[in-house]
Amino acid sequence: MFSVRGDKLEHYKIRFDKEKETLLVPLICKARESVKENAIISDQNAVRMVESIDYDFTSLKVPKQTHVTICIRAKKIDQYTEEFQKSSPDGTVLSLGCGLDSRFFRVDNGRTRWYDLDYPDVIELKRSFHSESDRYHLLPSSVTNLEWTDIPAKNPGPFLIIAEGLFMYLPDKDVRSVVLKLQAVFPGSLLIFDAFSEKAVKGMAKHPSIGKTGAGVCWGTDDAGEIERWNEGISLVEEWYFTQSDEIRKLDLSYRLFFRIAGLFSAARKAHRILAFRLG
Repeated sequence: MFSVRGDKLEHYKIRFDKEKETLLVPLICKARESVKENAIISDQNAVRMVESIDYDFTSLKVPKQTHVTICIRAKKIDQYTEEFQKSSPDGTVLSLGCGLDSRFFRVDNGRTRWYDLDYPDVIELKRSFHSESDRYHLLPSSVTNLEWTDIPAKNPGPFLIIAEGLFMYLPDKDVRSVVLKLQAVFPGSLLIFDAFSEKAVKGMAKHPSIGKTGAGVCWGTDDAGEIERWNEGISLVEEWYFTQSDEIRKLDLSYRLFFRIAGLFSAARKAHRILAFRLG
């Protein structure tokens, strides 16, 4: 089912730059994956958006490894969200730096309250595809302008907070500021985000998609325990590696071997992983 307004396929010209333009990378990855048999993730909204947006997606030069990890990341965070909805069906989900992701429409249980947040021009484009409702809301704001927290805080919770593909583009001080604010405003919430290692951050300057957009990747961590030390009550729930994914079985032999070998080395596993924290 598409959630695009109306039946007519309209075309939207976009003029994003740097970090904003990187939101097109997960969009094209999910769209391309969705037309495959035995796909890692199915997202027909992504397919329709790619068809509707006037942009040369081939210019992003997305490597196959990036395509695979982005699709596995989306699938795993969908699973976290579904688990949250099973335990807290009337809870609230906050998706920070949501880009053009359609997770609400992939996993909605019919009861959860949801807030997608991103820059105003990103949200303006997103409104062309998704209509708000009494449970689904779009928040136009930079994540670091923390006044936005007043709006979802009116809900009783519990809260799941997702920061997919976001924190690596923020300076350390901003990541800390956001996390500590989330802990203060949404105590007891579950925070899910992906993180690079410090070495991987340095290597991202050579990534073709990052080079094309001019985005700056500036935050990573080798030690998830570092975040626990930011404030009392922050506790690590899970450090999940892409090498653990059941979706690897859907890949061709060379990539199955790649992930198996990567799983043998701590530095390779930690280069990019998903972290879950309880903000107590």
